[in-house]
Amino acid sequence: MTSQSRTKPPVWFWIVSAVALLWNLIGVAAYLADALMSVDQLNQFTQEQRLLYESRPIWVTAAYAFAVWAGTLGCVALLFRKKWAYTAFLVSLIGVLAQNVYQFFLSDTLQVMGEGALILALMVIIISIALLFFAKFSSTKAWIS
Repeated sequence: MTSQSRTKPPVWFWIVSAVALLWNLIGVAAYLADALMSVDQLNQFTQEQRLLYESRPIWVTAAYAFAVWAGTLGCVALLFRKKWAYTAFLVSLIGVLAQNVYQFFLSDTLQVMGEGALILALMVIIISIALLFFAKFSSTKAWIS
């Protein structure tokens, strides 16, 4: 038995946690598709897209990996009602921000990939911040410990 008591979370906690896990699993799938891309798939890109992909520094790929895997672990931690979900979401957010610093300021990603890339990136940032706050809120309500 733990020294800190936990309060039973409301149904919406479980819904948010499950939807967040699905969202992060989509991110994992996207990361794996990116990391395991074949030469044939790469050849389907435009020349600009291929150059963008091939010139991406390893630290950006690492940030992407940290973002999706830590976010997924954070969601699993929420579902198991573990307080370390906050730490996992913090690591994920740092990965998201590092990746997007490159995309927004150090590459021509937005010019090559278009407005859709900006919208997706902003959505990922907002959701990452929201999950961090959700974990903190859940901790203050003693839903996770």
